[in-house]
Amino acid sequence: MAASPGVTGTPQARPAGWLPTRWSRLNGPQRIAGVDLARGLAVIGMVAAHLLWIDDFDFADASTWIGVVDGRSSILFATLAGVSIGLVTGGTSPLAPPEMRVARGRLAVRAGMLWLIGIWLIATGVPVYVILPAYALLFLIALPLVTLGARSLFLLAGALALVMPFVQVLLDSLPFWSTAWGELVSVAIGWHYPFPVWIAFVLAGLGAARAGILTLRVQLWLLAAGSALAVAGYGLDAASGATASEIVRFGGAVWTAAPHSSGLLEVIGSGGFALAVIGLCLLACRTILTWVALPVRAVGAMPLTAYTAQLVIWAIAATVILGNPGDLRGFRDLEPFWPIILSLVIGCTAWALLIGRGPLEWLVDRVARLLVRRR
Repeated sequence: MAASPGVTGTPQARPAGWLPTRWSRLNGPQRIAGVDLARGLAVIGMVAAHLLWIDDFDFADASTWIGVVDGRSSILFATLAGVSIGLVTGGTSPLAPPEMRVARGRLAVRAGMLWLIGIWLIATGVPVYVILPAYALLFLIALPLVTLGARSLFLLAGALALVMPFVQVLLDSLPFWSTAWGELVSVAIGWHYPFPVWIAFVLAGLGAARAGILTLRVQLWLLAAGSALAVAGYGLDAASGATASEIVRFGGAVWTAAPHSSGLLEVIGSGGFALAVIGLCLLACRTILTWVALPVRAVGAMPLTAYTAQLVIWAIAATVILGNPGDLRGFRDLEPFWPIILSLVIGCTAWALLIGRGPLEWLVDRVARLLVRRR
């Protein structure tokens, strides 16, 4: 049936139904399914790293494979931050200056809100290194670089990845960090995820967005190049066979792929791993797997809400059951991983299909638009 004419005499489209509108929010052209899938995996990986007893990853021992989430999930999360920044600032081509000023302003507001949410989560007493303060700082550092093209971004990311692990060892050795003020600053800036090194991951993600992550060529390149870097980083780590004392003697914490070390081999290996996962997720979502992975994509469509929710659930449950939200061993012994993950997956899927945008994502975006308006 033809659309009925409006008061002006021009045809008006029939309004979309409530459920189709929500379905389109998750599966429409405004979302990139592969990026949502990668984000969902990053969030689930970080929850696993928080809540599971994890042995060191050993490729030859399948019982240790869950160890792949340790350190790599947060690096994947940071790399996807760069992808997100790239997408909202123009995708393959940086926005024109007037639009770019608005985009930068809104990203700065979002960074501020992420920092506030992160500090609030730290105040709950949950014994994890909350990534949001570092995430916020990385957003701000990346803002001056959003006008660069893909080639420049990848070259800069590569240069920082090779140089900054050496600088980081010197920074970590400063006496300042052992003072009361140093401990406070460390928490405030998320020094567990140190920005001098981690900005390389953000710039690599930003470069991927500028290169055009919707194209098959770029997706295949991300998978191939990322896999090669991962093999190089982890392979060199395994081949060196350095013990902890030898690592200290030969260059501090630089020559290592240990999780959360910010060592050179971790930056190469885990940075490559992140790019490969993003490429693989984008390729998978070209197939029927995109529908199989819909619940994980729902988590990835509201990563701030999902990440915050798991820590809030943890804080409440540990306080009620154990009387102490900081009892990591006691809480892990309760085996909370699957109940929390299933709650997140089911809750995010239901919210995405029945309501729409994640509540914290909506709040952050709303505040950014109110404070930074288009002229």
